[in-house]
Amino acid sequence: MISTVLALETSSEVASVALLHEGIVRSRETTGVQTHSQTVLPMAQALLAEAGLSLRDCGAIAFGCGPGSFTGVRTACGISQGLAFGAGLPVTPVVSLLALAHACRKATGASDVLAMLDARMGEVYWAQYRYDNGWLEVSAPTLSRPHEVLPVGDPVATGNALVEHGAALPPGLRRAGVPHLVPHAVEVAELGLLALDQGRALPAAEAQPLYLRNKVALTTAERQARAGA
Repeated sequence: MISTVLALETSSEVASVALLHEGIVRSRETTGVQTHSQTVLPMAQALLAEAGLSLRDCGAIAFGCGPGSFTGVRTACGISQGLAFGAGLPVTPVVSLLALAHACRKATGASDVLAMLDARMGEVYWAQYRYDNGWLEVSAPTLSRPHEVLPVGDPVATGNALVEHGAALPPGLRRAGVPHLVPHAVEVAELGLLALDQGRALPAAEAQPLYLRNKVALTTAERQARAGA
């Protein structure tokens, strides 16, 4: 069984890289969306050097495939694909909202998690997951207005949408949650290794980001219409 995965996650304002090797996770991170493309490769190289490994010693490249920042998601996918091509490795895309739910479970023990990220433009990305000997998707990743989030049951809510859109979310989600978490490469590495062990890795050519929005900005008329609504 392969036990080494290099992981990248850049879907939010935090860019992170993690190396999971023989059960030990090393990670580095930086903040600032504008610098993600400049910082990811140096962090990856530093982690590999620290562990005394080369890229070819890895079993796969895992990456947070989104949803999230358009530029960030594209950065993680493109760099992962380039590294995988160069080293002859497969890739394991990990939904960033699932990585967020996984982090919430580790922090709280929750088995039912509603993961939510600020999508800008007055919208949120969200999905709901339930853990039962593995993660099950309750509600698929969705882009919607905050008040349109529809949790099933009483999940623990997590993600920066709790801070950015708290007053606009359904009342039940305004109480205790875990707002400080964002998708991180540590969880992407753990979920990526699981996908690799289960035979769900993909050829590098098939690496694709998960986009839920075709437009990345509103027109003036659209902004005025939303303000009026």
